[in-house]
Amino acid sequence: MEAPNPYTGTKPALFLAGGITGCPDWQVQAVHLLRQAGVRWVILNPRRASFPLADPAAAAEQTAWEYRHLRTAQAILFWFPPSSSTQPIALYELGACAAGVKPLAVGANPSYPRRLDVLLQLSHARPGLAVRNTLVDTVADMARLCRQARLPP
Repeated sequence: MEAPNPYTGTKPALFLAGGITGCPDWQVQAVHLLRQAGVRWVILNPRRASFPLADPAAAAEQTAWEYRHLRTAQAILFWFPPSSSTQPIALYELGACAAGVKPLAVGANPSYPRRLDVLLQLSHARPGLAVRNTLVDTVADMARLCRQARLPP
């Protein structure tokens, strides 16, 4: 399920949170890896195939979609790819989600400029939560969480 389409179904859903702007399309790889791992949940993907930069209402629509679907999802995968951007919105979303109780899988490439901040903040908000170095390992954590969730596959 891709933004800006709303998800109103009842199947378990997981949200792909993390870098979009100035980042490679890691979400397509994450979806492929999740399916390979047997995860059949609905995947909520905030990356649009085409973002209408000339439309001033698009940013508000995107923010509202992400806000709503982060709360709809039963689990959230965060990935911070190597990027010249610190991805401030994704960091904000991580802080909000880390303060909650939903299952999280988090990864940050070793060259992500704010990796240390992610590690330090999560050590307080979610002690024991491993922050992975690769998307493959982050997806493996999420697949494990989905299997443990005791929700319909």
